[in-house]
Amino acid sequence: MLTWSDEAFVLAARPHGESSAVVQLLTRDHGRHAGLVKGGQGRRQRPVLQPGNRVAVSWSARLADHLGNLTLELEAANAAHWLDDAGRLSALASAAAVSEVALPEREPHPACFEAFQALVESLGGAHWAEVYVQWELLLLRELGFGLDLSSCAATGGNDQLAYVSPRSGRAVSLAAAEPYRDRLLALPGFLAGRGGGGPVEIAQGLRLTGHFLERHVFHPRDRALPAARQRLTQRFPAPLDAAGPAGVA
Repeated sequence: MLTWSDEAFVLAARPHGESSAVVQLLTRDHGRHAGLVKGGQGRRQRPVLQPGNRVAVSWSARLADHLGNLTLELEAANAAHWLDDAGRLSALASAAAVSEVALPEREPHPACFEAFQALVESLGGAHWAEVYVQWELLLLRELGFGLDLSSCAATGGNDQLAYVSPRSGRAVSLAAAEPYRDRLLALPGFLAGRGGGGPVEIAQGLRLTGHFLERHVFHPRDRALPAARQRLTQRFPAPLDAAGPAGVA
């Protein structure tokens, strides 16, 4: 019998049979990992299996490639904590849904676990939406699709970085972007060291990371961005004239 124990966040739980559930977890040392929770549809287990909850987990199986059984102990009921705050709850649900599809199964990504924990902790503060965008940037980097926002792709400088190329993921300065700015993605100020982080900039950040998640992660698998991610985006509708950079003089 093979066994291990770890720390984890619940990503998803789906009914299996009459009373069990197949649960997807983001573990610290074992990556995204699924398993069967017996009684997972029962009244005692359902509150534990909410996306975003932190749990202590034990997994066991006869062979390594088996689904295996999970035993979970609730450590932090993060989902229940934000039931009265739809915005923060939507960020938690979105992070869980994106992680479930984006992360390869059973491949350790401890940085993703730590980043998920940091996002959960940020929900108690005022800048949780900015942290969410930064979390998606880290996820892209962990998957090998990191953006280079440190200098302008055209000039090599780092002054007035205001856009991002939708193809290369490289930053572009305000001056260099002028001839074709309508084809670029806006770089929000809080990702370029200019502060900010209002609703318009959050919308720009979500559009930026969403573009690269779709291009590199979801479209190659014939998947759309999860409904939970789309609901989060709808909470930050950008005005039609807000496509460009905010906070650049």
